[in-house]
Amino acid sequence: MLIDSHAHLQDPLLLPEIEEILKRAQEAGVQTIVCPGYDLESSRAAIDIAEKYPQVFAAVGIHPGNLTDLDRNVWDELADLAQHPRVVAIGEMGLDYVNGFPDKDKQQDVFRRQLELAGKMDLPVIIHNRESHADVLNMAQAIGQLPKGGVMHCFSGSAELAEEFLNLGYYISFAGPVTFKNARRLPQVAASIPTKRLLCETDSPYLSPEPYRGKRNEPARVIHVAAKLAKLLDQELEDLAPILTANTKTLFCI
Repeated sequence: MLIDSHAHLQDPLLLPEIEEILKRAQEAGVQTIVCPGYDLESSRAAIDIAEKYPQVFAAVGIHPGNLTDLDRNVWDELADLAQHPRVVAIGEMGLDYVNGFPDKDKQQDVFRRQLELAGKMDLPVIIHNRESHADVLNMAQAIGQLPKGGVMHCFSGSAELAEEFLNLGYYISFAGPVTFKNARRLPQVAASIPTKRLLCETDSPYLSPEPYRGKRNEPARVIHVAAKLAKLLDQELEDLAPILTANTKTLFCI
């Protein structure tokens, strides 16, 4: 049995078929799914899904790509949503310095506010990091070790960066890119992570693993990520899967 630690079931590419998607996940041995929000609307939707389906838990947060029309009321509502009993984390949050994303100062302010909120709410964080490794680390270090820690979702950094986050009490999660045929550094990084701090995810509907690369992703395919991690760690999937599941349950208290 496995847990998909990050899947956007509320996404328009998945929500219309959610019944079939959850059925396929169950048939594949995926017992639980964590569904993070990326703005207030999607955070509310994640909670709605988690209320309806007992195998789904929600996270609430503001993604760095969704920073328009934010006002002070956003933080009050996000704090209210975080108190819902089906919410297990704050996120997806973080920094993204790819061209076209909001300015860095605004991203950093929103990221910092959510790190602080997680500390106040006693919840772990789900961190997005793309082309922003140094600033994400510096901000996480400035806040310090959070009471409930967090996870570096869909990790794409170096082994050295991973070690810095491990020292802050974070878990490291890998998604489809670790399976890609042209992946060079990332598999080596994954092999360096202690199994007790390792998670797997799909980031559905994005980043489908091999052999489905380029197609819409869904939680059932987390098995391919877990299998790749097992191969990299020279373990049997049957041995690694319970560890990945236990790690996810520990982080999210589920």
